[in-house]
Amino acid sequence: MSSLFDCRDEAQLLPAMRAARHAIGRGELVVLPTDTVYGVAADAFDPKAVQRLLDAKGRGRQSPPPVLVAGATTLRALVAEVPDAVERLVEEFWPGGLTIILPSQPSLSWDLGETHGTVAVRMPADRIALELLEDTGPLAVSSANLTGQSPAVTAPDAEGMLGDSVAVYLDGGPSLTGVSSTIVDATGLVGDAAGRVRILRDGAVSREELARVLGDLLEDDSAAAAESDPQTPAPDAQTERAPQPQVEPGLEDRAASGGSA
Repeated sequence: MSSLFDCRDEAQLLPAMRAARHAIGRGELVVLPTDTVYGVAADAFDPKAVQRLLDAKGRGRQSPPPVLVAGATTLRALVAEVPDAVERLVEEFWPGGLTIILPSQPSLSWDLGETHGTVAVRMPADRIALELLEDTGPLAVSSANLTGQSPAVTAPDAEGMLGDSVAVYLDGGPSLTGVSSTIVDATGLVGDAAGRVRILRDGAVSREELARVLGDLLEDDSAAAAESDPQTPAPDAQTERAPQPQVEPGLEDRAASGGSA
């Protein structure tokens, strides 16, 4: 049977965090508030727990969950490389509503699904989420909803969809924005690639905000449209530009699924 704690009540906060830590340690699921929408979390290094998360949502392994972290230090431990442009994004938008996809550290023993060697990482701007992450380490977190339904913006919303598949619900009140995070693919910046950052899903951080930090390293709207629809050339199709990296299989699935908290 699930337990729901009102974390706005200081008397419930300590037992709530204890229950959540123990649930994660047992390979169970926890619903937690974030600054965007509510998320359902599992131990990122427990393959059975991650599969339990996917099963609870009705999702397949082709839509691997993002990973929430407590800070940039953990990001650096999870990915193969953090390019300078990504460092600037992290400095500007973390904690906050930006999920960044990079090649994962190949030495890590985990199974998030069909990631094709990448990981989507975000640091949330929510004190309850950050406190839990400090205690548990990285968590695989997807939006707290059944696939095909709107992400939950309250804990009761999440409970109504996920029920007893989740062991602990942490109620932090309504989500601050109710807008899912922006997802960007920064894999093209790694190594010798001469690529740019591609927006896979619009969300809490706008294209204009990203452009202010990235400048020419952000793929423009016309280029993105041309790659998604090869029959339609971009307005500047005759203008020579640097070749763009192909998006790895699975990255589009993450964006299309709307599964990032």
